[in-house]
Amino acid sequence: MNFPKRVEEAIMGSMKLAAILAAALLLGLPFAPAQAEDDEESGPKAKDTPYFSGMPNYKITDAQDKEFTDYRFFNGKDCTTLEGKMSHRAYTLKDGAEPASELQITRNYANAVKNMGGTVLFEGLCQGADCAENCGYRMLVGKALKGGNELWVEVVPFNGGGDYYITVVAKEAMKQDVTASAMLDALNRDGHVALYINFDFGKATIRPDSKPVIEQIVQMLKANPALELSIEGHTDNVGDPKSNQVLSENRAKAVMAAIVAQEIDPKRLSALGHGQNRPIASNESEAGRAQNRRVELVKKSRAS
Repeated sequence: MNFPKRVEEAIMGSMKLAAILAAALLLGLPFAPAQAEDDEESGPKAKDTPYFSGMPNYKITDAQDKEFTDYRFFNGKDCTTLEGKMSHRAYTLKDGAEPASELQITRNYANAVKNMGGTVLFEGLCQGADCAENCGYRMLVGKALKGGNELWVEVVPFNGGGDYYITVVAKEAMKQDVTASAMLDALNRDGHVALYINFDFGKATIRPDSKPVIEQIVQMLKANPALELSIEGHTDNVGDPKSNQVLSENRAKAVMAAIVAQEIDPKRLSALGHGQNRPIASNESEAGRAQNRRVELVKKSRAS
């Protein structure tokens, strides 16, 4: 039987512990049970996710938090990739406690999502969705709004309800604080500067939280009337290369249009896209893909 990737190491650790115990019993040696390694790593002070508590009679064996990452949620047909702050918790049944059924675990969190005014996107056995990391198990996926945040939650029970984990992502865009002077320094020093302007997923629509970045570009251009720029879009390698090429071009044009709308002469600017062909980080990790999804300002020489 295959287990979710995040708990394979914990299961292997339990198997090793059982082997040590068996050997000790055979040799007649004293044996003092040790606390599970994951318990020591997460520590007794490990807390539930900010939005969903754990089931009664279960304890946290692993706690991971990331300020910004992406995660693929199964939506019943395929996967939706969400970016933002992630909280992941793995739970296991406390010694001597009666386990809840796998259905009971997912139904408990489904009700929690509904009580928040949210929507259950999928509840049942996930099958045939290669995009979802833990498809092949019973799964609950839901989303809700809480405190102005769009939350997505995935709950995966296994081992007959003896274990489960919950992954929560609070949607937000990658933030970048930039100033006109810092951009100008980078352009004069390196000839280019990478900016993380946030767009709607898979589109060229600039999100409102990136307006300050656009304003700083405009401020730099107004303060340096001789400066000419090439605005160049880049994507990660997720999806079709041809679609990524078109997307990068459209995003570069969208940035150019936003700058021109603030009284910058369009003759000083040009826009083009490179698709996924010029990564600056590995596409093997979510952090690397986030770096590759960028818009670069490239300083143009007067001759060009």
